[in-house]
Amino acid sequence: MTTLLDGKQCALDIEAQLKTSIDALRQNGERIPKLVVILVGILSEIIQLPEISSEDAVIEEVKGLNADPNVDGILVQLPLPKHIRSKAVIESIDPDKDVDGLHSVNVTKLVMNERGFIPCTAKGVVTLLKAYNVPLAGSDAVVLGRSQLVGRPLAQLLLNENCTVTVCHSKTRDIPHYTRQADIVVAAIGKPKMVTLDYLSAKSVVVDVGINKVDDKLVGDVDFEAAWDKVTAISPVPKGVGPMTIVTLLQNTLDAYTWRKERHG
Repeated sequence: MTTLLDGKQCALDIEAQLKTSIDALRQNGERIPKLVVILVGILSEIIQLPEISSEDAVIEEVKGLNADPNVDGILVQLPLPKHIRSKAVIESIDPDKDVDGLHSVNVTKLVMNERGFIPCTAKGVVTLLKAYNVPLAGSDAVVLGRSQLVGRPLAQLLLNENCTVTVCHSKTRDIPHYTRQADIVVAAIGKPKMVTLDYLSAKSVVVDVGINKVDDKLVGDVDFEAAWDKVTAISPVPKGVGPMTIVTLLQNTLDAYTWRKERHG
């Protein structure tokens, strides 16, 4: 029987644990964790900067948050307007508040398998696999996609979990050759239903990161209907990886708060 990797339920379970931790802080009269999101050119009740904001203005906003002892996590919503260099803004974030895990310091820590912040979707995928007791150490894993946000950090994270990892991309010849042999297949390519049953085998544990709109309906990178009941486990779209990404951001923010207390008391 195929197992449904229910990201929504898993996220709710983690949210309950986070709530317990934060309620304990509140009851002890301590400050609770604070996340600040910077949105440029998008209407929001959070921090909104006009789309015409200069790169320097965005970086100055970030620096102010870096210096604020009451702010634990900073997230800059990507993509930014074309006249602003995303890398420059990300690198201006204090690595200890970089809850999106994109600063070069945190990227290096991931590669070195040291404690740091991991991009939320990548970490959410591994958390979901662990929640369903999917064996990682010694497993063959294939990641479809090599983006900085998902594919690359996920491949490294799975490697840190002692998987044998193959990364496939647009230049890979015969992708099904690799995926059919894999224990774990993660699709993060942004092409609706590209991964058909021909890509999979009965032993496949499939995690679908893709979110695509087709005829006003959200679908993943995997043909879920074709794969369902033909594989060992599969995540749905929606209610799969999406909720895990959001709850991981909250998790990272609590970690940022906790780690700062460890360093500064």
